[in-house]
Amino acid sequence: MTATRAWLLPRMAFGLALAALSALALISINETGYSASTRALARIDDHTRHRNTLNVLLQRVLDAETGSRGFLLTGDERYLEPYNRAVAEIDVLLDTLSDAWPAGTPEAATTGQLARDVQRKLAEMDLSVRMRKSRNDNAWKFVLMTDVGKEHMDAIRKQASRLIDSATASMAASRDQVASSLLFARVGIALVALAALVAFHLYLRQSTRLKLAGEQQQAALQQERDQLEAQVRERTATLAELATHLQQVREQERGHLARELHDELGALLTAAKLDVARLKSRVGTQPEAAERLAHLTETLNSGIALKRRIIEDLRPSSLANLGLTASLEILARGFSERSGLEVTTSLEPVTLDEDEQLTLYRLVQESLTNVGKHAQARQVEISVADFPAHVEVEIRDDGKGFDPRFVRPSSHGLAGMRHRVQAAGGRLTVSAAPGAGTRILAALPKRAGARSGESAGVAPQPTNSPAPVASS
Repeated sequence: MTATRAWLLPRMAFGLALAALSALALISINETGYSASTRALARIDDHTRHRNTLNVLLQRVLDAETGSRGFLLTGDERYLEPYNRAVAEIDVLLDTLSDAWPAGTPEAATTGQLARDVQRKLAEMDLSVRMRKSRNDNAWKFVLMTDVGKEHMDAIRKQASRLIDSATASMAASRDQVASSLLFARVGIALVALAALVAFHLYLRQSTRLKLAGEQQQAALQQERDQLEAQVRERTATLAELATHLQQVREQERGHLARELHDELGALLTAAKLDVARLKSRVGTQPEAAERLAHLTETLNSGIALKRRIIEDLRPSSLANLGLTASLEILARGFSERSGLEVTTSLEPVTLDEDEQLTLYRLVQESLTNVGKHAQARQVEISVADFPAHVEVEIRDDGKGFDPRFVRPSSHGLAGMRHRVQAAGGRLTVSAAPGAGTRILAALPKRAGARSGESAGVAPQPTNSPAPVASS
């Protein structure tokens, strides 16, 4: 197979080289024709504008003459309005025409003569208007009856016709150049297309042989890929099972540690508190000793409260005793008291087994932890919605947010929440944007054998109230 590829590759290289040369030739022909056609079309546009300018100039001269004659015959100054507008526009048109052709060309000389003829015509009309305004009737009538105005208009038409004919001839030459460029492009494209077809035929013949030679190698590679994908799926499933097992073990260890703290440390703290109470009754009226015993009592109470909070964090007893809804209320209230944030809850009673309730509880707990550490929020909303086939839990804050695309790989909080929800058959969605807060939505399906009530039979009514913030 390797020898066949070594035999085919030089021939394929020749075909590809011929195709590349054909493509370059096609591009060159196309660019040459395009450049020539673009220049010719630009010249056609320029000459078209020049012709239009000349036609407008003739029309404005006629407008000026019509207005001036109307004023001469009637004395009504309203006829001077179109006359004055036409005179003002004639100056602009003459300036435009003076820049239309390069200096030293016959068209530039003709344009200069046209400008002089127009100025003479304007001077003649201005003289007549001024004499009519000064009531010198004999003078303006004499000028009107002569052939001076006709001679000036004939001269203007003559020079304008020369320029229009020149522009028309240039436009025809440019159109001929465009036609020549198109013909050259057609012939060149036909020749290049023929060469490209030959190169394509050679390439197809060699590529077919190469394809046949590579099918066996592709089949072998596909078999190896299938084996690798099977191994990846197997190891991914193993890692998922391991992660789930580790979570279960961690929850078991948390429960064991919570029981140990409750039984052992709780007993020690309670015994110490009783001993302090007995000492306090015996001390009597000694102020210093009473003050120190009171301080010790406060310290023991703080230790007992800390022990309770640690036990609740490790394994919330309220979840087993009161159910998910009450546990989330307690969790939200405790977070609000510790962080000083306003926490609003909207919790519907749900029907889930103990593991699923623990999953949702841990999700809310981890989300609140992230809010307290990173969000810089002022308000948090927690909601639980019960649907016929699934339960939705949403945690939303108004903090600084983040871009989910740039979450660091070392951030295991979101990954842990996602795995915990997916392990329970659910789906976790994280929506966030810089400056727009964060929204975490988890949907957990209900199992067919779920109980009708919460774990302890308590079914509290849905709540929608902010958790109170403890004042110091």
